[in-house]
Amino acid sequence: MTTSTHTPHPWSAKRGLIAAFASALLPGLGHIYAGRRELGRRLLAIDGAFFALLVLVLVVFRLEVIKWWVSPTAIALLMVANLALLLYRWVVTSDAYHSVGDNRTSRPMTLAGIALAGFMLIVPHVVFGYYAVTQYSFIDTVFADSSPAPAVAGPGPVSVEPDPDPAPIPVVAGEETPDTSVPEQTTTSQGVSALWDGKERLNIVLLGADAGEGRRGLRTDTTIVVSIEPETGDAAMFQVPRDLSGAPLPPEMGIWGCDCFPDLITHLWDAGINHPEAFPGPQEPPINGIKAAVGEIFGLEIHYYAMVTLEGFVDIVDALGGVTMEIPKTIWDDTYPHENGTTVAVRIEEGTRHLNGHEALAYARIRRHSDDFNRMNRQRCVLEAIAEQTSPTELLIRFGSITEALKRSLFTDIPEDLLPDFIDLVPKISTDRISTLRITRTEYKSGAAPGRTYYDVDRIRADAQALMANPDGAQESLGLDSLEGTCSSE
Repeated sequence: MTTSTHTPHPWSAKRGLIAAFASALLPGLGHIYAGRRELGRRLLAIDGAFFALLVLVLVVFRLEVIKWWVSPTAIALLMVANLALLLYRWVVTSDAYHSVGDNRTSRPMTLAGIALAGFMLIVPHVVFGYYAVTQYSFIDTVFADSSPAPAVAGPGPVSVEPDPDPAPIPVVAGEETPDTSVPEQTTTSQGVSALWDGKERLNIVLLGADAGEGRRGLRTDTTIVVSIEPETGDAAMFQVPRDLSGAPLPPEMGIWGCDCFPDLITHLWDAGINHPEAFPGPQEPPINGIKAAVGEIFGLEIHYYAMVTLEGFVDIVDALGGVTMEIPKTIWDDTYPHENGTTVAVRIEEGTRHLNGHEALAYARIRRHSDDFNRMNRQRCVLEAIAEQTSPTELLIRFGSITEALKRSLFTDIPEDLLPDFIDLVPKISTDRISTLRITRTEYKSGAAPGRTYYDVDRIRADAQALMANPDGAQESLGLDSLEGTCSSE
């Protein structure tokens, strides 16, 4: 592009600013205003082609765009493209400004106008750059490297030094130990297999970690297995009771002489810290132990884990702007243990309620005037409500605060290079197609000892396998509610 050399007009500075504003808004408009119509039409044609291509990509290849957005390499390329587009718009805007005449002036109003035009020009690219850098930082911080190196460690308590003289957790005299036999197809390998070939299930264990004030170590009070059939998107959800004792372990694990973890499963993570020799494997001992025990219970290979701390859950819900839920029954606790170690009175009334982070956590945790199994159902319902109500627009608006909350509180071993494959699953999964298995003391309890409850692991495993093999048939034969039915009655 060449700078016009026609005779300056008395109002050339003002007209130059108008031309600059017009081209900052849409390249080519300023040149038409300045009288350079042929060049302006060509630039507008480029604009039209660019926007048509952008709309086509966003509409037709929306899923591919999202997959690009979770690829660090693609994010870097998008940043380069962003800078190139900024440079192009800057050159066009500058040329439009100078096309009107000699605009060399130092008048304050003219300089202010140039600054404002520059602001209009730069802001969209700065905003895009912010989202791109934030997304890159989030992926790099939270997700595991693509290499086969050990997965990222969990939250702070994992770094606690083990006891110098670890004493095995004793098995209470006379207590029953469950049958730990496992179907032949079950494995305890932590390696990544081909999950999207239509033959295997993708199995992830979701953990809610309580390591707040007044707690010794870390307890996984929430343990939920989500098993997805990648070809159809059919999903099953199983929640392990926190008081399940004697969880089976594979032969290569354990130091307690029972092929099991004799304590409550909620204490298994902490046992991995204090007894690392009991849970050998490619990852941190607590992760090895959780994956193996839960896999043995349900007859599954657990491929990945994801853990959120209680404080992090509060931050995430608040960052999303809260969650609206239909509360079927009023729940309350006059001595609810707040995350900061204090006790507070909490009451959540029946009806439609919009809950903030603390209230949503309380609804998922309260056991007083209720029991562990109602609480387990409420936890699944809170997760369903959050997933259902989180729209792409809301994620975009609250992107920075959400990613910061996740960076502080989410721990997982999902590799970053598999994120596009996970995104491929999203359109296939619907909350009304998630089957749930209620593991209650009434149906599955097989024995007890002081401070321990034992469950019929063989029956749990058989029912879980039946539910995954034939969700509709198993729900009818086992008398199971859908997730929606569970959430409207608990």
